[in-house]
Amino acid sequence: MRVKFSGKDVKVLEKKPLHQGFFKTSLYRLQHRLFAGGWSEEIEREVMDRGHAVVVLPYDPQRDQIVMLEQFRVGALATSDTPWLIELVAGMTEPGEEIENVALRELDEEAGLTAKRLKFAMSYLSSPGGLTERIWIYLAQVDASEASEYGGLASEHEDIRVQAVDREEVMQLLADGKIDNAATVIALQYLALHRDNLLAEWS
Repeated sequence: MRVKFSGKDVKVLEKKPLHQGFFKTSLYRLQHRLFAGGWSEEIEREVMDRGHAVVVLPYDPQRDQIVMLEQFRVGALATSDTPWLIELVAGMTEPGEEIENVALRELDEEAGLTAKRLKFAMSYLSSPGGLTERIWIYLAQVDASEASEYGGLASEHEDIRVQAVDREEVMQLLADGKIDNAATVIALQYLALHRDNLLAEWS
């Protein structure tokens, strides 16, 4: 399937800042081309810019373990049994910082780990209907026995429990719906699909 249009097929008539806090929200007034021809009517859309993020799946192929994190997430309060979520290493990008350097920095800060190898997996838009955020996923070959017990930066109010967990147990948690945040789900599914090739590459 071929995508027909590009960014050149959008007319941004106005971009007006709304909220400019930790998250930045803007009001767009725009038109875009239509599949049947011509242009849409003027449309208004509110768009949030929260920056971009990197996710790292720390995998120890010798022990067949994944280093998982557990931490509090305020956004889970509304719909989850517990707002302490089981996640992977992740962090926001800084302006001008190389994406791979973000992955290595967060792996150290959150899990106390150093990557023996780092492999780019994929990149995706987390919620493009109203959010600019793009997420990059990496797989890191690590020694799970070197993981710290706790991680995160106190200056960023991070309180993280770190655990090396057998891969099969992690996948069962995923199957049971105990892991339900998008980036972790996607990264674990990527590992499940590509693990054989990854092991051959890392052997």
